[in-house]
Parts: sequence; structure tokens; C-alpha cells
Amino acid sequence: MASKKSSHGTHTNDNHKALWSGRFADGPDAAAVEFETSIFVDERMALDDIAGSIAHATMLGEQKIIPLAEAKKIVAGLQGIQKDLQNGTLSIDYSAEDIHSFIEATLTDRIGEAGKKLHTGRSRNDQIALDERLYLRRVVPVLQSKIITLIEVLTDIASSHTDSLLTGYTHMQHAQPGTLAQHLLAWCAMLRRDWELFDSSLSRMVLSPLGSGALQGSTLPLNRERVADLLGFEGVTQNTLDSVSDRDYCIEFTFDCVMLQQHLSRMCEEIVLWSTTEFGFVELSEKWSTGSSIMPQKKNPDFAELIRGRTGKVYGSLISLLTMVKGLPLAYDRDLQEDKEPLFAALDTVSANLVVFTQMISSATWNKEKMAQSCEGGFANATDVAEYLVRKGMPFRTAHSVAASAVRKAIDAGLSRIEDLSLDELEDCSKLIEEDIYDLITPANCVRERSVTGGPSAKTVKAQIRLMQRFCKNHRM
Repeated sequence: MASKKSSHGTHTNDNHKALWSGRFADGPDAAAVEFETSIFVDERMALDDIAGSIAHATMLGEQKIIPLAEAKKIVAGLQGIQKDLQNGTLSIDYSAEDIHSFIEATLTDRIGEAGKKLHTGRSRNDQIALDERLYLRRVVPVLQSKIITLIEVLTDIASSHTDSLLTGYTHMQHAQPGTLAQHLLAWCAMLRRDWELFDSSLSRMVLSPLGSGALQGSTLPLNRERVADLLGFEGVTQNTLDSVSDRDYCIEFTFDCVMLQQHLSRMCEEIVLWSTTEFGFVELSEKWSTGSSIMPQKKNPDFAELIRGRTGKVYGSLISLLTMVKGLPLAYDRDLQEDKEPLFAALDTVSANLVVFTQMISSATWNKEKMAQSCEGGFANATDVAEYLVRKGMPFRTAHSVAASAVRKAIDAGLSRIEDLSLDELEDCSKLIEEDIYDLITPANCVRERSVTGGPSAKTVKAQIRLMQRFCKNHRM
């Protein structure tokens, strides 16, 4: 489909004209044609356009709007075009104005005058609104499947690291001890929401706009419901004026891509940090790293950085779409032709990023010793000291102050851990503190005791893993 020359001959002069050219005495300037042509962008919807046309032609025949024999001839012709596009024996003719024009002209080339009846009762306004919905209904599940694959990879890694200590951070400062499994499962929770966002968007693409015409339907006895049924929709849109001017589904889908992309970007930021010498938590495979043209020692996390860097492209797509519809009067305006490029750009970017991130993370190795060392120092167990005192009856606000005084005492003594203070020094902070505190505030025990639902203990992390695995199993295509 990459060649600019049709493998089935040149269209006749009549068929090669723009579909709207009948009212004009002079043809458009060549520069004008080039400026308004969209086939380079919308060619990816060729199969969706054909599917919609087959359903439309079938309905036209059943409704006796065109002879049944001609409807069958049209359907057979469209099926032939579909087959030839799929097997590569037919190439897109890029001199066509758009994908609709190319398919209709090719059909007319092949079956003659009957091909000119395909567009009966239809406008490109409702045709493109249908094509986009059909396309998204086809590709969104594929994107969701890639999300599921990444969640599966992350849960598999987490299963091997339920006891691998890793400091949790707030404000990029040591906060509380956790585990790698807990952290990766937080990523999974973000991705699951992304999957659900796309699923929710699909639930609002269940109505067919075809039959809305240019804006006010048709005087012909179209059966919109029949076309919707043939295409697997649940019904039809209820207002023809809205049907041809609505691009909410494009904006919503692109917003979903933005959410997915920002999650991937956040994950990549942590990978970049964790792969530094200072952190050293993760080592990326050489297959998913690059070097430097001047510094021989470098092993750079370029792929994580590129995913992070391409976030602006996806954000830009959403802004483009929102700006495009801002202030547009009903019904169709040519501005809406500009919806496809940002829509497809967002899809292509997040789809590629998902694949790359999945392969990058699945081939990475994790330094358990380095991660465990991150839990030492930084007073990440200070909250556990406070909760130790709470269990002994002290009000939390008082316990918080006592734990803070222990931290201050350690800092003043040049120590980096509360547990490096002597028992006498800790008793100076509170007489409720006893020798058992040393065993209770180790990083491993701090994690073990955090067994609330969703917490980092091995027991609760394993429960999270099972839930994620069940989610993936239930939604795997």
C-alpha cells in the first residue's frame, strides 16, 4: 500500500474528478488540491471505509433504494478491493483526494456505473465519522492487549521480589521502607486504570452515525439500524446534526493516550534515576542501552529517555484536537479533517512506547543489595518508632514528636540511623521505649508489619499480584 501508482490501471477522467466538482466550471489549483488532500493520513482507514461501505450498500439493496443486483455487485466489488489491499496487489493511488474517493473511484473502475450508486444517501461527513469509530473500535483492543502484556511482565518481576527491600520516597527524600514488588505493582495499578479508561471510551463508541448524511439525514428510506447491526454497533446516534460534528470520541481516546503516556514517562523517570551510579538499583540490558560518541565508558538509558521525551508529542495531540473544535459551529466544518493526524500520532506514539518499555524492563536486572542499602540511613523508620509508641498507648501526635526528637538526637550525634542510638539515649526521648524496639524497626520488620490491604508486606503484595494476574487473565485477548 506504499506505491503511489494503482496496480489496476488509471482511473477514467470522470472518476478521477473530486467528488464535489460538479458545481465548479474550473478545477482547483494544483497547490489547493495538495493542501486539502488527506489520503496520506487517512489511508490507514481503508479497510474500515470498505466495511462501512459494504454495510451501506447491503442496506441500500434491502431497502430497494438501488436494485438488489447492483447492491450485490457493489458488495462483491468492495470485497475484491478489500482482498487486493490486504494481499498487496492493489496500491493506494495518492492522487485521490481522500480514502473515500480512492475506494469509490476504484470500485467504479472495476464494476462500472453501479459503483456510482454506492454513495446514495451518504455524505463523507457521516462516512468519516463512521470510519473513525470503526478504526478505533479495531485498534483500541490491540492497544489494551499491549497494556496487559506490560502488566504481566511487571507482575512477573514483582513475584520474584516480594522480599526485595527498596526505600519509598516522598519529595525524592527517604520516606519509609518498602519493596521492589510494591513499587512495580504501583506501576501496574496506573496501567490498569489506563486499560479501564480505554475500555470506558470504547463504551461510548457503540452507536453508528452513518445515515446522518451531510447533517440532516436523507429523504431516502434509509435503515440506519440495519447498517449499525451489520457493523456490530449497539444502535444509532440520535441526532444527525451532532453525529457529523462530534469528535468527542477522538478527544477522549487521545486523552486516554495522554494518561497512559504520562504514566510511562513517570516510570521512565524512575528507571533513569535508578540506573545511575548513585542509585544503582537497576541495570538495563545492553540491547536497550546506548553509548557515547566521546565518552567510552557510557551506558545510557536512552530508550527510557526517549519514551519520556515523546510525552510532549502526545500532549500536543490532545491540545491540537481541543483547539480544533474550540468555537466550531454545528455541523461539519473542514477543520475537522485535521482530527486524524493528531489522533493517529498519539496512538502510534503510545503503542510504540508500550512495546519498547515492555522489552526494556523485561530484560533489566535488579540489584537487591543496593536496593536494601537504600533502606539504611535517612531515618526511613521514624514513623515506625512513632507507631511503636502508639501501640503502647501514646497519642500519635505526641509519638510523632518523640520520634522526631530521636531523629534530632541521632543527627546531633553524627548518626544516620535511629537504631544507632543507645537504649539510654532512646529512653531519654520516652520511657516507653524498650530494648525490643531494635528488632521492631529494622527495614525488613517495618515492611513485614505493614500488612494493610495494598501495603508492602509479602503477604499483601502477593495478594496484589494475584489480583493483577486475575485481571490480566480476564482481559487477555
